[in-house]
Amino acid sequence: MNLLLALPVGLVIGLSLGALGAGGSILTVPALVYLLGQSPHEATTTSLLVVGGAALAGVGAHWRAGRVRLVPGLVFGVLGAAGSVLGSQASALADPNVLLLGFAGLMVAAGVAMLRRGHKRPRESCGGSGGGGVVTKPRVDIACAVKVVAAATVVGLVTGFFGVGGGFVVVPALVLVLGYDTATAVGTSLVVIVINSAVALGTRVMGHGATFDWPMLGVFLAAAVAGVVFGNRVASRVAPEKLTKAFAVMLLAVALYTAARSAIQL
Repeated sequence: MNLLLALPVGLVIGLSLGALGAGGSILTVPALVYLLGQSPHEATTTSLLVVGGAALAGVGAHWRAGRVRLVPGLVFGVLGAAGSVLGSQASALADPNVLLLGFAGLMVAAGVAMLRRGHKRPRESCGGSGGGGVVTKPRVDIACAVKVVAAATVVGLVTGFFGVGGGFVVVPALVLVLGYDTATAVGTSLVVIVINSAVALGTRVMGHGATFDWPMLGVFLAAAVAGVVFGNRVASRVAPEKLTKAFAVMLLAVALYTAARSAIQL
């Protein structure tokens, strides 16, 4: 039964990750807990492997479409590595129900951020004029450097603690801080997600050990990768604002369900 459920769930998560570069990974943990029967700690660890693998496939698809800035993505990911390690260590000490309740809060924050993103006009960025995709006069100053380091660290902490990619933080950061258009930010965010997921997963495996349901994980990951590839095509044909709003509403609904379930069990 788990194998049958893993296929459609993986497709949905991969689709949103490929189309939006954000949000898809945040559904992985609730799906693994409530649909596939894993404990919160198992789910947050398995999620890192699924999300990292799907994001890696997505990098290739977006790269071919010219929507990846590799060097900035690598720098952003490396800056968040320390946060990934700390988040992974803290997650192992958290009560499972508290972990899920905090995860529900994270989903609410992500949903609200995604809804607000569609209503904001691009502002002046560290990379030049805001959001047009063409960086004209690059400038680096202390304020911009602090913003990049802070955003990267937050993404690392979120990835390590909750087992998610953190794309809902990375994409706005790349748009507002570095001046990328949304499509380029989505493609570049996948590079960051791969790095943070790998660091967090390695920390958990080496520090606390980890066991995986490999047959279920294989089906889930294969479906997620297929979803990422299809999501990349959707991103080229459908207005990002429509996709973002629809996904944000679904995210908020899942958050309410997760909060109710975990609060009852506290």
